[in-house]
Amino acid sequence: MESGLTIRTLLGDGARLIGRFVKAHPLAFAVGVFGAANFAAAIVASAVVVGRVADNLIVPVLDGRETMGGRLWPAVAALSLIAVWKAAGILVRRSGATWMQGRTQADIRTRMVEHLLGLELAWFRKQSTGDLLAVSDSDAARATYVLGPFPYASGAMMLLFGSIGIVTWMDPFLGLVIFVGLTAKVSIDIYGSWTVFELTEEVQRHRGVTSGVAHESVDGALTVKALGREDFEVSRFRAASETLRDVLIDFARKFTFYDAVVDAIPAVMTVVVLLVGVSRIEAGAVTAGDLVTVTYLLSLIAFPLRLLGFVLWETTSSLASWRRVDGVLGITEEMAYGSLDARKMVSGAGVSGSRVSFGYEPDTPVLTDVHFDIPAGRTVAVVGATASGKSTLVTLLARLWDPSTGSIALDGRDLRDFARSALPGEVAFVGQDVFLFDDTVTGNIAFGVDVTPESVAEAASLAGALDFILALPDGFDTRLGERGVSLSGGQRQRIALARALVRRPRLLILDDATSAVDPSVESEILTGLKSSEVPSTVVVVAYRQSSITLADEIVFIDDGRISAHGAHAELLRTSPGYE
Repeated sequence: MESGLTIRTLLGDGARLIGRFVKAHPLAFAVGVFGAANFAAAIVASAVVVGRVADNLIVPVLDGRETMGGRLWPAVAALSLIAVWKAAGILVRRSGATWMQGRTQADIRTRMVEHLLGLELAWFRKQSTGDLLAVSDSDAARATYVLGPFPYASGAMMLLFGSIGIVTWMDPFLGLVIFVGLTAKVSIDIYGSWTVFELTEEVQRHRGVTSGVAHESVDGALTVKALGREDFEVSRFRAASETLRDVLIDFARKFTFYDAVVDAIPAVMTVVVLLVGVSRIEAGAVTAGDLVTVTYLLSLIAFPLRLLGFVLWETTSSLASWRRVDGVLGITEEMAYGSLDARKMVSGAGVSGSRVSFGYEPDTPVLTDVHFDIPAGRTVAVVGATASGKSTLVTLLARLWDPSTGSIALDGRDLRDFARSALPGEVAFVGQDVFLFDDTVTGNIAFGVDVTPESVAEAASLAGALDFILALPDGFDTRLGERGVSLSGGQRQRIALARALVRRPRLLILDDATSAVDPSVESEILTGLKSSEVPSTVVVVAYRQSSITLADEIVFIDDGRISAHGAHAELLRTSPGYE
C-alpha cells in the first residue's frame, strides 16, 4: 500500500485502540464478554445435545430398532433450556456492548468539544467548520463501531477454539478441515481489511469535505440567495458529493469482493466436512451423530464467523476515523492560563498595554509597539480607518488572542496570569458578529450564569432591549430559534449586550456591537451605560460621531499604532489625521 501501513501495524494499532476503549469502561466490556461467552457455550452445548439426540433417539427410531418411548420430552427439555441459555447470553452481550459503545462515543464527543474550546482562535481560522463537525460527530461515532461486534467476537473466538477442540477430539481429520477453513477465512478478512484501509481514510476525508460544503451552503444561505448563486452552490455540493460517491463505490466494490469470498468459505467447509465425514463413518472412526454434531456446529458458527470478520473490517473503519479524531485531539495550540482569581470588586477595571505587537500571520503585523493606559471607570472610544487595527486591539483586551510581543494588564495583572474561568468574570466582550442560541430570551441572556429574573430584566433594559422583548409572544420565555433567526440584527445585538451586562463586568468591550441599531437608540444605550449603576470601564470601537462624543477619551489608531489618545476636542486640535 502507498501509505506504508503493514498488516502488523494495522492489527497492532487496532488492538491498542480497542484496549484504550476497554480500559475506560472495563465493567461494560466484561458484561458484554460474559454474555458472549455464555452464548458461545450454549451453541457448543446445543451442537453436542443435537448429536446425542440423533445418536440416541432419531437414528434408532428411524431404523426401527427402538421406539420413541419416554425419551422425547427429556430431549425437548434439554433443547429448550439451551435456547433460554442462548437468549440470556444474547441479552447480556448486547446490553454490555451497546452501553460501552454509546458511553465511549459520548466520552469522545465531550472530550472533543472540551479540547476545541480550549484551543487558540488562530487555529480555528485555518479550519473548515464543516470538517470539524464531521470529526466531532461522524468520526467520533465511527471510531467506536468496532465496539459493537467486539464482545461478540470475543465469544466467537471462544466458540471457534471450542469447536475446533470438540471436532478434533471426535476426529483429527475433521478437526484439520475445520482448522484450515477457519484459518483461510480469518487470513482473507485480515488481508482484505488491510487493503481497503487507505480507501477508508479517503472516505472519511471526503465526508468531511462534503460536510464542510453543506455547512457553508446552509450557513451562507442568505448570501447565496441574495447573489443568485444557488446553481453555483448546488454544483459545488454536487462535485463534492459525487467525489464522495466514487470513493464509496470503490470501497464497496473491494469490500463486496472479499465479503463474497469469505462468505463462501463456511459453505465450502460444510461440503468438505460431509465428504470427509462420510468416509470416516465408513471407516468406523465416527458415528452419524458425530457428523451431525460437526455439521450442525458449522451451521451455528457461520454467523459468529461472519461477525469475527466484521470486527476486522470495523477495526479498519474505526482506526481511520480515530486517526482523524486523534489528529484534532493532538493539537497543542491551547491557551495557557495562570492561577490568578478574579477580584471581587464593584468598580471599573484599569487596563494598560506595553509594547504590544500582533499579527494574524507571522510576517504581516496588524499592531506594532502599542502603548496605552485606560483608567478605571472611563468610557473610551477606539477609532480609526478601516483595517487600522481597532478590532484587533479590543480582542486582545478580552484575551481572545495573545499579543505576539508585549503584554496587556488588568489592574496591573497580566491577562495571561488569570485562571481559565477568572478573566470572563472581569471582562465581557460583545463583537460585531452576534451569536444567539436556540433557546429562550432568558436562556440567551443568562447563558449558564445563575442570575435572578430581575437581573435579566435589568440588563435587558440597560441594553435597550426590554420593550421589544416584552412585545414577543412569550416575553422572556420566547424561543429565538437557531442564531436568533426570528429577530432583527439590532435586536440580536441588544440581547448580546444584555448577555454581557448581566454578568456585571468590570471591563466591558464593545466591538462595533451596536452597528445594527438606530443611531438614536445607540446614543440612548451608551448614555444609559455611562449613567447606570453598572461600574464598568467601557471600551467601544466606534464609527458614529454621536458615539464618539459620548466617550470620556478617544484612542486614535492609525496604521497599527496609537497615533493619539485624549479627549475628543483635544484630538481635533492636535491630531491632523483625526477628523
